[in-house]
Amino acid sequence: MSGRDSVQIPDDRDFDQFRTECCSEEGWSQTYNKSGLAVWVQILEGERSLHKIKCRMECKDVSAETLYDVLHDLEYRKKWDANVIETFDIGKLTVNADVGYYSWKCPKPLKNRDVITLRSWLPMGNDFIIMNYSVKHPKYPPRKDMVRAVSIQTGYLIQGKGAKNCTLTYLAQVDPKGSLPKWVVNKSSQFLAPKAMKKMYKACVKYPDWKQKHSPHFKPWLYPEQNTLASVALSELAIQHADSLENIDESSLSETKDDRGEGSDEDSVN
Repeated sequence: MSGRDSVQIPDDRDFDQFRTECCSEEGWSQTYNKSGLAVWVQILEGERSLHKIKCRMECKDVSAETLYDVLHDLEYRKKWDANVIETFDIGKLTVNADVGYYSWKCPKPLKNRDVITLRSWLPMGNDFIIMNYSVKHPKYPPRKDMVRAVSIQTGYLIQGKGAKNCTLTYLAQVDPKGSLPKWVVNKSSQFLAPKAMKKMYKACVKYPDWKQKHSPHFKPWLYPEQNTLASVALSELAIQHADSLENIDESSLSETKDDRGEGSDEDSVN
């Protein structure tokens, strides 16, 4: 899907390809493996900024359905994701595809990032896929106070392992824009990714109780009739190519003690 030239809603073949890549380890280098969580990276030769990262986490006492709900629930994300600045849905395309905005905090002294994505999802029995890629929307151009990042393809594969256990695989190929120093790339794959996955796991454990108190029956990702978003036409959207965005030079930034990711690793997933 990374070579697309026009905005298209993913089909079954796209979901199958994503699933295959999530499950394959050929061509990947493992950089982290601890407490039921593993991280791999894949550096594409000649395209350093387009490196891929893959994280896999075993989630005990969390059902695949709960994890799927947590990844969809924007109101809950604002509660548990400390990096989120703003996130909202722009409009719907089909019953299982929409367009949304997400901005997040980056470690100082980097500038914060944001992204506009076309997101699609597919339940497959005990398994679920959610994936996205970057698009341009005329009402949401790049902002002066943010660096517009580009998701070539990002997504999640949730695999049910019985009633109360599941496995989550996160796969991302993102151009963060800016000339990011090597230490930022390394930190992302070896520290930030596992830390974020652990936070997500903790959020999943707490979600059923939280949801019972916050519109427990409102799940438009499961019940399309609940979706009140305005429809967006594919013709309004365009592919967001990385080379069309202003390149912010951050290559001279130096790593400070606070940015090295020296925090403790005591949070065990299982």
